[in-house]
Amino acid sequence: MHTPTPLRDSTIVAALDTVLGASAPVVSVAPVTLAAPARPFPLEVRVSAPAHGRDLPVLLFSHGNGWSLDGYAPLTTFWASQGFVVVQPTHLDSRRHGIGVDDDRFGSIWLQRRDDLVAVLDQLDVIERSMPGLAGRIDRAAVVAAGHSWGAHTVQLLLGARTIGADGAVGGDHGDDRVIAGVLLAATGLGGEQLHPFAKAHFPFMNPSFAELTTPTLVVAGDQDQSKMSSRGPDWFTDAYVHSAGATDLLTLFGAEHSLGGIPSWEAAETTDENPERVAVLARLSAAYLRAAAGGDPQVWHEARETFARAGGGIGRIDSR
Repeated sequence: MHTPTPLRDSTIVAALDTVLGASAPVVSVAPVTLAAPARPFPLEVRVSAPAHGRDLPVLLFSHGNGWSLDGYAPLTTFWASQGFVVVQPTHLDSRRHGIGVDDDRFGSIWLQRRDDLVAVLDQLDVIERSMPGLAGRIDRAAVVAAGHSWGAHTVQLLLGARTIGADGAVGGDHGDDRVIAGVLLAATGLGGEQLHPFAKAHFPFMNPSFAELTTPTLVVAGDQDQSKMSSRGPDWFTDAYVHSAGATDLLTLFGAEHSLGGIPSWEAAETTDENPERVAVLARLSAAYLRAAAGGDPQVWHEARETFARAGGGIGRIDSR
């Protein structure tokens, strides 16, 4: 078992910090309410941004099942410190809303989640006004997205992936061309007969087609992530990389389970594999990938990937194509 290294002593974290450069102070505002008339609950988001800088790309973040705009600070705060305006909606499956699997509304949440992210993009004027000093600093042509678990499925819809229906036909296109790149964290894989009965009954979206996902994407998977939703092993979480043309890179984290070291929150019940060093490395590598994709720093991903190959062997590996 890998013993977590204190961040102050982590060679790979220090090396990646050298590649990325200094982090900026972050300002965060929540809740910000966006217009969503057909929603049973208001659409509330958290907006986090660096205190200074211009031409800031937008990073949409979609949380995992049950979470809210108050989660995932180990990632979202770091991304904001690296120059992104990070917007985190609270989706309808949040525990604070109380819509469980037996609720008639639950079966359509997977599409509403996607609509939540589109609503953010449609209301960037509101996002700008939500934070003093943010107006005029957003680069609206540079939008990227990231999501964890169910949130990864939400984001992959924006990136072009589709859903195979009960009749075996590939469903409609829910992509959004405004999103130019993405990061899928612990994204569930192909469905079919290997899905467990509970997943088949309650998660109709868990039967993706990745062939249509052509947007540049980093896939992140833990090599100890054994899902209760499928009889597949941890390789299930690499399917988005294996089966899509857009997934350019796969980051495999050694020893990581579904929370990838604790990305939802420190000491959360879901964090079965707490490892601050792993989370810090993931935050930095994903920031490098998205900074390169957003257009302002094309070499940073190459340098981060090379640095990780030299010094990150105990944490994981990156496959690229």
